[in-house]
Amino acid sequence: MVQTSLVRPSNPFQPPTFVSIESERRHRQERLAAAFRVFARLGFAQGLAGHITARDPELTDHFWVNPFGIHFSRIRVSDLILVNSEGQVVQGEGKVSQAAFAIHSQIHEARPDVIAAAHAHSFYGKTWSSLGRLLDPITQDSCAFYQDHALFDDFTGIVLETSEGKRIAQALGDGKAAILRNHGILTVGHSVDEAAWWYIRLEDTAKAQLLAEAVGKPILIDHDIALKIQQRGGTHQAGWGGFQYLWDEITHDQPDLFD
Repeated sequence: MVQTSLVRPSNPFQPPTFVSIESERRHRQERLAAAFRVFARLGFAQGLAGHITARDPELTDHFWVNPFGIHFSRIRVSDLILVNSEGQVVQGEGKVSQAAFAIHSQIHEARPDVIAAAHAHSFYGKTWSSLGRLLDPITQDSCAFYQDHALFDDFTGIVLETSEGKRIAQALGDGKAAILRNHGILTVGHSVDEAAWWYIRLEDTAKAQLLAEAVGKPILIDHDIALKIQQRGGTHQAGWGGFQYLWDEITHDQPDLFD
């Protein structure tokens, strides 16, 4: 297993810094492989749908992604492929999903601050997306997305063209997440860890609201309170930190992901 070289030991409450581009690239690859394993464990692997990308720290218009057709639960660092701005695989073996390139290339281009983006067809996210609504602040956890997620309200079928991806990126704006109507959910972050954690939290938020509305009318959290919670629990650091416990678990249980 290749160990990531850091300037200081990793702190569960603070993202690491790096001594080289190579160590930063390896770190992103490891976190990306781990995120796929976590998504598989949580049941987010739905056939051929779903992708998480990580911007390369040196070739910043390139991103690392899962190769088309490999189950999330089997992805290792060595399986990841590097894709350029033209959709060509320039490192690794395998094909890139056309939908992955159409969506993620445009998000990475529109948002230089975004290191990673996650999208899948998880059950509660796609169910909620059929309503064509934003999520409400009905729980403390859901407040992480208060006034910080968007609705892409224009479903035209499977996303295969970058023009569609560009419109998704425009709808996302500077937020951390988007509801893609009749499609699913998407999240972004300043790290792979953050993007993956917001996806998990958004799926859980959709589940909570669907269940709450099935039995009654949820009581909304007041604007001022929801905003205070968002400003504390919806930060980049909070998103990064939330993933660390899942990282610890998955790397302990499945160390082959480092291969």
